[in-house]
Amino acid sequence: MNLSRLGVLAQQGGGDAAAAAGGALIVLFVQLVVIEALYALMWWKMFEKAGKPGWASLVPIYNVIVLLEIAGKPIWWIVLLMIPCVGFVVAILVFIEIAKSFGKGTGFAIGLILLGIVFFPILGFGDAKYLGPQKS
Repeated sequence: MNLSRLGVLAQQGGGDAAAAAGGALIVLFVQLVVIEALYALMWWKMFEKAGKPGWASLVPIYNVIVLLEIAGKPIWWIVLLMIPCVGFVVAILVFIEIAKSFGKGTGFAIGLILLGIVFFPILGFGDAKYLGPQKS
């Protein structure tokens, strides 16, 4: 087998790899859209339980402001949420306060943090009642 034939085979294989990568990106994009749609629906129901407009869950940045209101945190915390590392810690604190606002404990807050896709529907669609921000 000569080198020119090897080059043609390599080029043909590269097309297959590009097609596979493109297909993987499409699958990843669809998964992302589905997960985002689920979160929007879960937050919609949770927002309504808290007396906030459900549509607010669909508006970027505003949905975080409403989430902060539900948790009883000042709106300026949105700035903290944008700071790397600090934002991660602040998000954990917000989720803990959201759990408390719905009468749930620390274990439920840990569930919101680690498995939000499971625990947010419990808040939105379950029998949890919004009690308002709780004083610690």
